[in-house]
Amino acid sequence: MALPCLILATGLNDGQIKVWEVQTGHLLFSLLGHQDVVRDLSFAPNGSLILVSASRDKTLRVWDLSRDGRQVQVLSGHVQWVYCCSISPDCSMLCSVAGEKSALLWSMRSYTLIRRLEGHQSSVVSCDFSPDSALLVTASYDACVIMWDPYTGEQLRTLRHVPLHSALDYSSEVHTSSLRSVCFSPEGLYLATVADDRLLRIWALELRSPVAFAPMTNGLCCMYFPHGGFIATGTRDGHVQFWTAPRVLSSLKHLCRKALRTFLTTYQVLALPIPRKLKEFLTYRTF
Repeated sequence: MALPCLILATGLNDGQIKVWEVQTGHLLFSLLGHQDVVRDLSFAPNGSLILVSASRDKTLRVWDLSRDGRQVQVLSGHVQWVYCCSISPDCSMLCSVAGEKSALLWSMRSYTLIRRLEGHQSSVVSCDFSPDSALLVTASYDACVIMWDPYTGEQLRTLRHVPLHSALDYSSEVHTSSLRSVCFSPEGLYLATVADDRLLRIWALELRSPVAFAPMTNGLCCMYFPHGGFIATGTRDGHVQFWTAPRVLSSLKHLCRKALRTFLTTYQVLALPIPRKLKEFLTYRTF
């Protein structure tokens, strides 16, 4: 079946996934298989029409829309509701997070578990890959974002959310810094996070600290515009908000690193006959 160039997938409370043609609103597929709420959906960035879904039924499912929406694989391994899934830009890996202290990293080639990423102290609820697939970030109710090397499983740095006192809501039963969402900027040098302390934060990875704040209530999710400059946020009361974000001109060093890491794994970089400091830079041990 030839699909239109712009399609949208939606996950429903009854476990169905509906796939739509955006320009006409025509329903293309109803995908059946999940037994509970579909919490997240992720298309493969390479245009292969592979779709991954995450559900409260504790599974992820892989669908091939180029084969009439056929279910390719069921991924089991979580013991709690699956909140979020993210496919790496090079389409080699899939990360999934649930109401657990670990994140799961899967191979998108064999659909097998690569490793568990353990380091958070509470439920992990959001994840995202950097544009060159060299980094993975996870956000948790423990008020921390951890940046990982997905190839080695190494924790590279931790970004701790310290509440601003003016934004605290002491009546909330949830810890005020509990994170809800994290995403990379398109050039890969910034992160956006949404937390329960009523703040949207923008972080510079080089500084390991926020460079901008914006007040928001009931924040649930965030996403950068693919070309940068804007962030969209969604709230639990049904609102979508748009924010201006710092625009950055990437250094030539970072552009070269990003280009190399698009096709070189960490292990391949470490095997290169180059100075140690250059290896540390290319593997994001230094910025």
